[in-house]
Amino acid sequence: MRPLRALVSLDDALRMLDALATPIGRTERVPLLGSLHRVAAQDVVSGIDVPLADRAAMDGYAVRASDTYRAGKFRPAELRRIETLYADSVPKKAVAKGTATEVATGSTLPRGADAVVMVEDTEREGNAVRVYSPVHPGENVSGKGEDIRRGEVVVRAGEFLTPAKVGAIAAVGAKDVDVFAKPRVAILTTGDEVIPPGEKIRPGQVYDINAHTMASVVREAGGEPVLLGRVPDRLEALKAAIRRAARLDLVVFSGGSSVGEKDMILDVLLAMGEVRFHGVAVKPGKPTVLGVVGGRAVLGMPGYPTSCLSNCYMMLAPMLRTIARLPPAAEKVVELPLSKRIVSSMGRVEFHTVRVEDGMAVPAYKESGAITSMAHADGYIEIPANVDLVEKGERVRVVLF
Repeated sequence: MRPLRALVSLDDALRMLDALATPIGRTERVPLLGSLHRVAAQDVVSGIDVPLADRAAMDGYAVRASDTYRAGKFRPAELRRIETLYADSVPKKAVAKGTATEVATGSTLPRGADAVVMVEDTEREGNAVRVYSPVHPGENVSGKGEDIRRGEVVVRAGEFLTPAKVGAIAAVGAKDVDVFAKPRVAILTTGDEVIPPGEKIRPGQVYDINAHTMASVVREAGGEPVLLGRVPDRLEALKAAIRRAARLDLVVFSGGSSVGEKDMILDVLLAMGEVRFHGVAVKPGKPTVLGVVGGRAVLGMPGYPTSCLSNCYMMLAPMLRTIARLPPAAEKVVELPLSKRIVSSMGRVEFHTVRVEDGMAVPAYKESGAITSMAHADGYIEIPANVDLVEKGERVRVVLF
């Protein structure tokens, strides 16, 4: 066994991870409906005006505004209806002095009209229309190109595509979008005791939790997980697996980064590349390793499920979002009183999972091997390295999952 001697701080670990997070350059063309939460790789330029022509912004009557100037509640302006238009209609008649065209919202404004009177301000008998409120030129009209001009950049390269931006792209008629590819992340699990879910389990074995939690975090952070399965605790098998995985954009594995005699990943990384750090001053998650093989970052997570998932949130997700060109994740935070005292270890940043119950933060952490420490929690609190005690009732900052 080799103890973890030179622990790096969490801040230093994050800086080293960020230094290896090169934004992806590959692009792909995807259908518009598949572009949500992707990152545009090229400017989207409109080839049309939106709207294509002046159109009614309200149900009512398209008029010459000057015909309504003297209209009032007791002395309405009298006009004659000459045509009725729906949103998809093409006007056939021009609006001349003393006439009006009945329009639905979205209708193309007929020639001669320069305003729309809302239907609420009118009264009609047959083709006679009485207008009780004046309008000014341009009132209740959406002008040609008012939303988007032909030649205008609707979405710029590098922008994160929200539902509204997808709608803007749809407005100019583009059915496909050029986006940056999702980083492909190799997921490896070590440990002779680990078996896939679905197989019959026997004493001494555990189901592979970490491959699934790591893959889920990868998906959530904008990546595409590639599950390469379990690697036997054999030096040559580990080397072959890392060599194969390093063809992808990032390599993440669980287990093999601690100090047991079978935890030989350190030897593999040193033989194949370099080690940037081995051990982080954080709890849970101290036995974490970062290496570089063939120009690819290799991030080794602890084998214990809570430690593994905690470090995926703290280290893997921010790094992967940078590679995927995504903006930093927005934290959802609440401040609550702690339901009972927590004793912490000086010298290490500690993360404690909590449930939110009756307006209080209730500690949920059991131990590093318990996945329910995370699954049954609503969020976590961070205890700085220089704090050894958080008293009951003290208000804490809960970052919600």
